[in-house]
Amino acid sequence: MEFVDRLLTCVDCGGEFVFTAGEQLFFLDKQFKNDPKRCKPCKSRRSATASVPGAGPAAAGISRTETRTECSQCGVSTTVPFKPTQGRPVLCRQCFKSTRPASAAADTVAASTPSAPVSAPVPAAVTAGQEQADLSAHPSPAA
Repeated sequence: MEFVDRLLTCVDCGGEFVFTAGEQLFFLDKQFKNDPKRCKPCKSRRSATASVPGAGPAAAGISRTETRTECSQCGVSTTVPFKPTQGRPVLCRQCFKSTRPASAAADTVAASTPSAPVSAPVPAAVTAGQEQADLSAHPSPAA
């Protein structure tokens, strides 16, 4: 099958762009069903705005799904960012934090607080005296 360059119209800017024979072959190899709709500048502009932080679904006016339900432990009414499935407990924030394993909670607290020094500094006079004692007890090997 032989491909020829085709002129297409961009849906964003209305300008014409060339859909080359090489691009058509690529589309065939990838099994794409539709021809491109945007010229390269509009396509790159569109992808650049999609990668900007804060330009996600919430910025586009699409809210994430929140479901109102009751906590399985304490019975308080709460909202969760997912649709609960049958047979699985749903916990409010308070109950979820309290049921986390103690080691995970301790790791989180330990990571957020500065740690104390492991050993206290030793005065220089003490270390110098110990070094002298160590050197006299163990003579250095002959060179």
